Amino acid sequence: MSRPLVAMPSPTSHFCLPEGLDPSRLPGHVALIMDGNGRWASQRGLPRMMGHRRGVEALKNTLRLCNNWGIATLTAYAFSTENWSRPGEEVSFLMTLFERVLAKELAALEKEQVRIRFLGDLTALPEGLQHLIADATARTANNSGIHFNVCTNYGSRHELVQAAKALARRVKSGELDPEAINEHLLGLELHTAGECDPDLLIRTSGEYRLSNFLLWQLAYAEFHVTDVLWPDFDGAALEAALLDYQGRRRRFGGVPESAK
Repeated sequence: MSRPLVAMPSPTSHFCLPEGLDPSRLPGHVALIMDGNGRWASQRGLPRMMGHRRGVEALKNTLRLCNNWGIATLTAYAFSTENWSRPGEEVSFLMTLFERVLAKELAALEKEQVRIRFLGDLTALPEGLQHLIADATARTANNSGIHFNVCTNYGSRHELVQAAKALARRVKSGELDPEAINEHLLGLELHTAGECDPDLLIRTSGEYRLSNFLLWQLAYAEFHVTDVLWPDFDGAALEAALLDYQGRRRRFGGVPESAK
């Protein structure tokens, strides 16, 4: 069970952190690999689709908690470029689920001042879903709350290749000196341009791999792996991840002054 909550004042919303968390040491950007929907359903003798439905509820709750607790950015891995290899029935269900959830939840996202963006190759998605994504992105673009990035048809290697091609085109056109290419310029060509890199990666269901997710952006993120299956991920699991993060000493390759 989560610890009792304590009120944290904010100019934009009412923050209420579990009392064991230090509000000054929260990650600014949390990334999520939401794993275990299928296993959750199988353990209960249910179709995999039911696991995906419950997974949506877990994501909605996690987004709400992050927004309320003062985390600035949440990036969720919703559908990878490799997920197209799943059974056609499951892929069709997921696309329909994305459409229904987005259409149903957009008003609530606006009310909560969430800014939503979808990161990935969106041209491969169903046309109706593309229209909904464009509408949601435009309608929430100026919201002042949490930045919610949904990685959809996303693959980090593809993202890096496309970024390299974009820089190569600029060099070919004479716009860019190849010697001027640096990490900053490459970062500006990524889907996450304009966002700070994640401070914390949470992966559920006990899997220890990145699965082609934010390979560039996660260079110095802290990793938290939990055996909790994604549909069961709740406030207590999020609190545990944040407590784990606050117990780390982030050195970014350097040496603390006390150790010199």
